[in-house]
Amino acid sequence: MTRTTTRLVAAAAVLPLFLLGACGSEEEGAAGGGGATDGKVKIAAIFSGPTNDADYNAVGLAALKAAETSGAEISFTEKVAVPDIEARLNEAVGDGADVVWTHGSQFYEATAKIAKANPDVAFIGEYDGEAKGLPANVWTIDRQFHIGFYGMGVFASKLSKTGTVGYVGGLSLPFSMAEVHAMEQAMKDTGAGTTIKPVWTGDFNDAAKAQQFATQLIGSGADVVVGSLNQGATGTFQAFEGKPEGSGWVTAKYTDKSKAAGSHYAGSLEYDFTQPLADVLAKIKAGTTTGRYPLGFDTGVKIQMSDGVPADVKAAVDETVAKVTSGEIKVALDTSKIG
Repeated sequence: MTRTTTRLVAAAAVLPLFLLGACGSEEEGAAGGGGATDGKVKIAAIFSGPTNDADYNAVGLAALKAAETSGAEISFTEKVAVPDIEARLNEAVGDGADVVWTHGSQFYEATAKIAKANPDVAFIGEYDGEAKGLPANVWTIDRQFHIGFYGMGVFASKLSKTGTVGYVGGLSLPFSMAEVHAMEQAMKDTGAGTTIKPVWTGDFNDAAKAQQFATQLIGSGADVVVGSLNQGATGTFQAFEGKPEGSGWVTAKYTDKSKAAGSHYAGSLEYDFTQPLADVLAKIKAGTTTGRYPLGFDTGVKIQMSDGVPADVKAAVDETVAKVTSGEIKVALDTSKIG
């Protein structure tokens, strides 16, 4: 198993001072339980999948638990499908939540709709870009996946010896197009001359399809496969099984997945919502009830690289992240369709 080292650490989260004291949490089920009566802020979160997925939903739960540690009363509902989101939002409001957070951009439209009908409740949604017509009681966390994937473009191109990099996504959504275009920009900016071959499996969680597509990419000359998947990431790892060490690399998204990968694991683009959630809660408490919170390398995003990654590659990625963070490098948000 490859031992990993965090090279780029996101800024430490400072939870809002208004969340003081301790309280218990409700695990799965309808959000809330009648409203907090002791002055504590009551936060209800809604997750699309299981919170023990070691992936996107687990990251969300960790942020919610951090708010609980600082004194908020929390509850959450998991495994919520898009057709059911409005009902779950109304349940959270009915159960007395002060703040309702939906974790996943697929929930944004419903979040905005229910927020307009409940102006006395604060809502936090997630969005890819700047939402138009933002309700007066809604904050968005703009995930800005293209920012992180610019860094991954440098990472992958520096690792590649063949000059061909593969990208395996789930659904061909606008944010996924932006990820590929950001990698292309990075390769152009650095003069790498690397070619990127993107594919989409049609499912973020289908490991079998991910393995099939990754295997095809490797067969077509890609020696680095960049994954933008959830549970399907294990398939990209399996595509490298049995191949000689040093013959290629694979990366993942959202969390450190080194325990599920083999010696070909290069690292992951990781997300931490602890600081973003805390910062937005503090803004709401201070009276700013609407706004956009952009994620970036200084707000919850980092590129984690395994110890086996060459030092010159790590240095190049570190330098890129620093330049993106300072504004020296501007990453374009290009969601135009590919193929």
